[in-house]
Amino acid sequence: MFPKLDPILHSELRLAVMSILAGADEADFTYLKKQTGATSGNLSVQIDKLASAGYIEVEKGFKGKMPRTACRITPAGQEAFKIYVEALKEYLSADK
Repeated sequence: MFPKLDPILHSELRLAVMSILAGADEADFTYLKKQTGATSGNLSVQIDKLASAGYIEVEKGFKGKMPRTACRITPAGQEAFKIYVEALKEYLSADK
């Protein structure tokens, strides 16, 4: 039987955001938007969902006079991402 995939991470954009954050200390909104190709509105909604799940932390502030939103993966997010990746590996190795 296949393991259950986390519905929070089983979204293309949320998975992309988590993949970026898993390999970085933090990423700002502008960088995430550029890397994912998402619209500002959609990215904002998906970041809120990840933050509500406790998978990322969001810090809003300013860099000079410009607003800045920085995102960081939490330990719970790292664990959830690890479990998700391992579950995908099980799906991919099922034929072998």
